[in-house]
Amino acid sequence: MEKQQIFNRFEEIVRTQGFVLIDLVTRGDNHLRIIEVYIDNEKGITTVDCANVSRMLNEIVESEKLIGSHYRLDVSSPGVERPLKFLVQYGKHINRKFEIEFKDAEEIKKLNAKLIRIEGEDLFFTEKSSEYKISFNNIIKAKVLISF
Repeated sequence: MEKQQIFNRFEEIVRTQGFVLIDLVTRGDNHLRIIEVYIDNEKGITTVDCANVSRMLNEIVESEKLIGSHYRLDVSSPGVERPLKFLVQYGKHINRKFEIEFKDAEEIKKLNAKLIRIEGEDLFFTEKSSEYKISFNNIIKAKVLISF
């Protein structure tokens, strides 16, 4: 079965559990296919969440014979090193600093700023004493910056 079909089937299962399928990465070969599944939601992901989703996905793979070779399934949260893809991922990062690339009219801008609130599809960031309102649809890339 091709990757997009597996993604679509996994997405259905993940959604029923209250999560969003962020990404599905496959690597390896027919001797051992490695499938990495990244899930998220507005509250965050626990190891118990990952184990439960992994168990459900394994059952689907086996019962529907989605993968025709030996495989290993790894389910985890995307981690802070991965850019955010969905609006639902932003809420748990309020008061954190971001590196954002976004469209402003016809121009592409970059900003390092703190997310202070979300209203609908608008995200509000502050940098120094300025506030920026950026529509989620205008974000090209957004990554949480790790601070120590």
